[in-house]
Amino acid sequence: MFYYELENKICISQKQYPSMEEISESKAKEREGTLYLLHEMDPEVSRRSFSVTDPSLAFLEEEGINLLQKSEPKEIYPDWFISRIHKGDIQAINTAYPTWKDALNYTLPQKWKLHIAGMGDVGGTLITGLRLLGGEKISGIGIYDKNEHHLNRWEQEINQILSPIPEKKHPEISILSEDEIFDCDLFMFCISVGVPPVGKEKKDVRIAQFEGNKKIVKAYAKMAREKNFKGIFAVVSDPVDLLCKAAFLESNKDDNGSLDFKGLAADQIRGYGLGVMNARAAYYANKEPHLKDYLKEGRAFGPHGEGLIIANSIKNYHKEWSKELTTKAKTANLKVRSTGFKPYIAPALSSGSLSILATIMGDWHYSATFMGGVFMGAKNRNTPTGIELERLDLPNNLLNELENTFKLLRSFL
Repeated sequence: MFYYELENKICISQKQYPSMEEISESKAKEREGTLYLLHEMDPEVSRRSFSVTDPSLAFLEEEGINLLQKSEPKEIYPDWFISRIHKGDIQAINTAYPTWKDALNYTLPQKWKLHIAGMGDVGGTLITGLRLLGGEKISGIGIYDKNEHHLNRWEQEINQILSPIPEKKHPEISILSEDEIFDCDLFMFCISVGVPPVGKEKKDVRIAQFEGNKKIVKAYAKMAREKNFKGIFAVVSDPVDLLCKAAFLESNKDDNGSLDFKGLAADQIRGYGLGVMNARAAYYANKEPHLKDYLKEGRAFGPHGEGLIIANSIKNYHKEWSKELTTKAKTANLKVRSTGFKPYIAPALSSGSLSILATIMGDWHYSATFMGGVFMGAKNRNTPTGIELERLDLPNNLLNELENTFKLLRSFL
């Protein structure tokens, strides 16, 4: 391995970087704090940065479903290096991104400034949850909508939610101009068009919204590029996985429509739709004795819709019971629609408020992150060294299901 000092930071690589100052291994191992692993992979199928939490993640040659599966390292590394990995001190950075030094210099906020675009049913419910629960970690929430009446309504309503305990903190809600949208640490895209009326649903309501929502998310992705946005671009509108990919591609195109990867890095974009699928699976598992293992041992994977995988248990995976839970979770929104109401409350809170709060607090949660060219939902957490995906001993039949979902998502966009 080669060791370098760059901008007072220690970088480690398996290839030489002639423009950097080379140092000794002993100097590298003495330095406290984060060490940066430099590697080079095609940005179209790899992240700019991630947390290296296991020796098998060091100097990856490929990113995909393999990110979710525990594995043995292909190389033998020094004991001191492995110790730093287990301590959480190692961050991988992909130097094929023109903006890779942004990752080298990025630090997590102490208190987060959140902005949201789209103050409909989902957006309004989402910030209700954030106002109630986010006082310790959120410095403020800015809201934006084309409809001025929506903005005025929610600014008044949410700021009038107040605990009877004077010491309890609540983030202040403020109205944004369009120019201020990306002056924040985390942006939430909650705009939806073409939501089918109750009783007029197609088989998959989420896919029906894709074309309309894609045009709008592209515009915001371009805006994020123009503003040199360095925070998290959170997609809450359906279908989150495909909209994340659309935002990634559009943000990284130059004026001629060619990919230059100078916009949003893949790991800056997250989709928030899987949290409610986990919650819906838990709801049904709690009603059926043979499905109760899900409550402690189960996991949710994939998109918020077609391709979803609910595993009844990682320890004792049962294919038929998993299919049963998957079907129940996937069609739960239609069950709510059959009562005459649009199903937005649970998604806005489970996938939105609670999952976004978990993100900024560094807790485990469900969201879609970039894996080898697609945005795939799985359990993960945000750390000072980047995204850490939960890695499991996945049974082969479940791994095959995940590969099928991965291929399905890749075929869409």
